[in-house]
Amino acid sequence: MKKDIKIIGSGFSSLAAACYLSQKGHQVTVFEKNSSIGGRARQLKKEGFTFDMGPSWYWMPDVFERFFGDFNKKPSDYYELIKLSPAYRVYYGIDDFIAIADNLDEIIQTFEAIEKGSGAILANFMAEAKSNYDIAIKDLVYRPGVSALELITKETALKVGQFFSNISKDVRKKFKNERLIQILEFPVLFLGAKPSDTPSFYSFMNYADFGMGTWHPKTGMYDVIRGMESLATELGVNFKTNASIEKIIVEDKKAVAIVVNGERLNADIILSGADYHHTETLLDQEHRAYSEKYWASKTFAPSSLLFYVGFNKKIENITHHALFFDVDFNQHAKDIYDEPKWPDNPLFYANFPSITDATAAPEGMESGFFLIPLAPGIEDTEALREAYFDKIIERFETLTQQNIKNNIIFKESFCKNDFEEVYNSYKGNAYGMANTLLQTAFLRPKLKSKKVENLYFTGQLTVPGPGVPPALISGKLVAELIEKNI
Repeated sequence: MKKDIKIIGSGFSSLAAACYLSQKGHQVTVFEKNSSIGGRARQLKKEGFTFDMGPSWYWMPDVFERFFGDFNKKPSDYYELIKLSPAYRVYYGIDDFIAIADNLDEIIQTFEAIEKGSGAILANFMAEAKSNYDIAIKDLVYRPGVSALELITKETALKVGQFFSNISKDVRKKFKNERLIQILEFPVLFLGAKPSDTPSFYSFMNYADFGMGTWHPKTGMYDVIRGMESLATELGVNFKTNASIEKIIVEDKKAVAIVVNGERLNADIILSGADYHHTETLLDQEHRAYSEKYWASKTFAPSSLLFYVGFNKKIENITHHALFFDVDFNQHAKDIYDEPKWPDNPLFYANFPSITDATAAPEGMESGFFLIPLAPGIEDTEALREAYFDKIIERFETLTQQNIKNNIIFKESFCKNDFEEVYNSYKGNAYGMANTLLQTAFLRPKLKSKKVENLYFTGQLTVPGPGVPPALISGKLVAELIEKNI
C-alpha cells in the first residue's frame, strides 16, 4: 500500500532510504534544515575554492556499487572515481614519512622494509581481514539489529574469539614496529573508538584500507550526494530545504505528523536520519525510547576541529591525504576517551583535494582541509580554535619544510559548537556512536521506535554504525523494515 513518508534530514542514510522507499512506490519527501542537502557532506565554496565540509575518504567502493546496483545503476552513471596513488602518507618527522601505496603488494614491501618479516605477517593478517570483510560487509551489516541471533552464523561461530579481543592487542601480537602498529590501528578510528576498545573482528577495516584502496570522486565527495539526489529525483522523491523540524506529533501512540517551520504536515510514516538523540527531543517525554541517562552512558565518536583554508600558492611535499603522527598517538586517544580535554600535542589530518581536483582551487593555488579529533562535549571557543590552528600549522611547516602561514588567503573553522548548531549533533560528535563491543548491531539504538508506531530512525547512531558506507546500508535496512511493517 502506498504511504506518505516524511524523512527528516538529507544525509547519506536519508537519501538512501528515500531512494529505496520511493522505488517501492511510496510518496517520499525529504526535509533538510539547512540550505543545501547532504547533511554533514555539504560543500563550502569561497573565493573560487571548494571544500567538502564533512566526509573526505571514499572507501569500500563495493558498498556504493551495491547501492546503485539495487536501482540497476552504477556509480559511474553519476560520478567519476579516481584511485589515489599513493593512498595517503603518514608523517613522523622532518622528511620522515611512510607512503601507503594503492595496492597490497607494494604495501607488503613497505612493511617488510621497515620491519623484517612483517611483510609475510601482513599478508596473513590481510587474508584474515578480507575474510572478516566478506562476512561483515557482504552479510552481517545488512541485518537490521533486531536480535542477537543476527550475529550467529556458521562463519561468525568460527571467529567468536575475535569479538572478545581487540584490534590493538591483535596487531601488537603480530607487529613490533610502533609506526606499523599505528598505521594498522588507524582505520578503526573511523568506527569512533580506541583500537583497544574495538573488537578484533573489525580488522575488516584494514582490508577496506589496504585491500580496496582510497578513492576520490572527481570533484569531491559532494559528487556522491549529487548522484544520490539525481537518482532520488528520478525515482520521484521531493526535497524541501530550509525546513526546520520543530516537533513530531504523536496521537494514540502513532507518529502522525511533523511541524515544519510552524506548519503541521501529516504523514503515514516518519523517518529520521537526523541525530537520533535530537530527534527524540522532538517528541514529548513519554514517547522517547531512550533517556538522557542512556545517552550519557554511551561512548560517542570524537568531535573535530576543522579548518578550511585557501592558499595563494601550491603546497609542496604533501599528498592528497596526510596523517601527522609525529606526537604520542596513545596520549591523544586518552585525551579523547579517558580524560577528555584539549590535547597538548594533537595528531591531525590534512587533505589537499586540489592536488587531485583542479576545480577545488583557482589555478596555482591550493585548498587545504585540516582536522583535529577532539573529545565530544568539550569546551569550544574562538581562542582555542586559533591556538590550535597555530599549533598544527607550525608543525606542518616544520615537517614539510616550507612556509605557508603567510600564504593563507582565508580560513574557516568548524568545531563542536557548530556540530551542535548546524547538525543538532549530540555533544557535538562528528561521527556518531562508536562501534565498541557493547555498542554493536542489536546493542545500538533501534531503527524502529520502541514506543511510537510509524516512527523510524536511520544513520550513524543506529545500525550498522559510523561512516559513509554504513550510512548507505542503514538507509537500506530501515527502508526494508518499513516495508516489512506496512
